[in-house]
Amino acid sequence: MTTFVDLSHPIADGAAAYPGLPAARFFPLLEREASRERYDGKAEFLLGGFEIAGNTGTYLDSPFHRYADGMDLAAIPLTSCVGLPGVIVETDADDRRLSVGDLVDGELAGRAVLFRTGWNARWGTEAYWRGSPFLGAELVERLVDAGAALVGIDAGNVDDTGDSARPAHTGLLAAGIPIVENLTNLAALPAEGFVFSAAPPPFVGGAAFPVRAFAEVP
Repeated sequence: MTTFVDLSHPIADGAAAYPGLPAARFFPLLEREASRERYDGKAEFLLGGFEIAGNTGTYLDSPFHRYADGMDLAAIPLTSCVGLPGVIVETDADDRRLSVGDLVDGELAGRAVLFRTGWNARWGTEAYWRGSPFLGAELVERLVDAGAALVGIDAGNVDDTGDSARPAHTGLLAAGIPIVENLTNLAALPAEGFVFSAAPPPFVGGAAFPVRAFAEVP
């Protein structure tokens, strides 16, 4: 029997996005009561609209997020974000710079490599966005060389936000490796032996967008 583990933060009306971006806004395009006339009083529906920054909740960064000639959300193959064998990298959130030494021995090629720092416990607070763990340059190089299919983290950024060069985004996305940030509930997963999925909508010209990230654990 397979257990499905949700790894995404819920997004509600007014939910905060990445600092500096507008909060999510949900609004009705057609209210239920107003819809009844359209359906001869036999049914009612709510048609809703959304204004949401791509970097809201748990989201996936495409190469186009960093590179003008990189793959956008519509171009990312499902084989890069769905049905991936996953591996958890256990880290110490008190050591901000995650290093090659954090990696477990074993094959990383074609796998979703998810960094479990525990930082998600701060979600919803200002502290979440300050001083979070990040991937060091040597670690990024190792992930690229190893052929990782996707990299995820339960913190707000794979990069040190004090470094304007954004080396983790630069290296991973140059290699065509999608990034999923703001994961949660990674503590519910085993170190390996699970399958990870996080597909974004196929927006042409889309750089980043929320995903319903989840794991299948046998």
